[in-house]
Amino acid sequence: SQPQALSMNELQEITDDISKLTIAHEIVLNSDFKLQAASFSPKSLENQVKETLHKAFWDSLEEQLSASPPDYTRAIQLLQEIKEALLSLLLPRHNQLRSQIEEVLDVELIRQEAEHGALDIHGLTMYVLGTMARLCAPVRDEEVRALQSLTDPAQLLREIFRVLGLMKMDMLNFTIQSLRTHLQDHTVQYEQKKFQELLDKLPNSLDHTREWLCKAAAEVSASSSQPPPHPAVSGSPAAHSPGAVSNSTTVPSLTSVLNRGYANLLCWEPGQKKYPETLFMDQARLQEVQAQVNQLTIIAAVLLVTSGMCGSTLCGSPGFVARLKRVTKVLLEGLSCTRYEEALEDISNQVLQEVSRTLSQLGCAAFTADKCASLKGQIKSIADKGNAVRRVIEQRIHSFLCLFISPDGQNSQKDFPKGLDPIQEELLEVGRRFGSVIQHNRQ
Repeated sequence: SQPQALSMNELQEITDDISKLTIAHEIVLNSDFKLQAASFSPKSLENQVKETLHKAFWDSLEEQLSASPPDYTRAIQLLQEIKEALLSLLLPRHNQLRSQIEEVLDVELIRQEAEHGALDIHGLTMYVLGTMARLCAPVRDEEVRALQSLTDPAQLLREIFRVLGLMKMDMLNFTIQSLRTHLQDHTVQYEQKKFQELLDKLPNSLDHTREWLCKAAAEVSASSSQPPPHPAVSGSPAAHSPGAVSNSTTVPSLTSVLNRGYANLLCWEPGQKKYPETLFMDQARLQEVQAQVNQLTIIAAVLLVTSGMCGSTLCGSPGFVARLKRVTKVLLEGLSCTRYEEALEDISNQVLQEVSRTLSQLGCAAFTADKCASLKGQIKSIADKGNAVRRVIEQRIHSFLCLFISPDGQNSQKDFPKGLDPIQEELLEVGRRFGSVIQHNRQ
């Protein structure tokens, strides 16, 4: 069907719904999630407009307070907003403090005092600072204390306003942390409801998701007509995923298709195809998992090649494998897979240095030039995606991670792939992260 034209109001509603959905999703899946004040690039038009308007307001406030007699019009407006900000920081049990704020910052009384020249702006700001000190988080104590040294009333009001904004953000983030467990119990139903509402408004908005699932279904159908390969040499990351179909005449199960689709995210190639719309909110998380998997694959391949060449005596030397792992990880840190070739050149040099040093410490004969060249060449060849060692490692890692995403799968210690012991801790952590994201999306 032809896409339906949407009004500006409908577009705004959809944008708001997506924003709420994204925040709820992020709160549950990202334990470090915090709301932050909006910020603009210093040279952006938005920032220039904001700075111009703010400067005009604060300049006007300073001019009014410096007049003789002082004009408190803008100051009273600020005190009203400060009062509302303080009240928003109170907890239900703060009944006495609430009444006190209402009484001291009674805007109508303040306005009358200003009209009669009896307004004590200094006394009011000191009361505000005292209240802020009682309500702020410990991280804001120093900032609140610093405000007490300000003597210019306009500057003081401006800084009070700024710090109160930070305190409100602290309160919001504290509330989010407090509600996270409660939200985890209800967010699935909320996301399902919001997703359906968005789908009703945008019925043609899942083209990439449909393409992703059709590809997965075709792969499951193709693999089901062949004997299942051994997990260690499977050519597909999910060829033996739980739920895979074994009868070529059977329509692939929904579970097997979804498992294959999720597993394919581990080898997603950015730029060639677009991410499924249903996973947009987790694209960055999943791509980070993919990058970690790529890095762990290279690390494990380097260690496997080195151990095969060096033998048990050298690899059994205390700390040898740990040092190789550490230097390999450091040299790969932050690199995209397109830069692995140059990194493996450096890694091969570092491995040879470590091998030479350890052989000397053990009193063993140094490697010949031919053996050094062979080891270096094997390590550098790992940059090739078709490298046999790299492929075996990658397939074992992908197969293991598939156990974290299947509803009936297991991820126990006994399932850990052979030969990957040096990266066991990191791989288990990646598996837990991957499984958490996928299981939530599956629900």
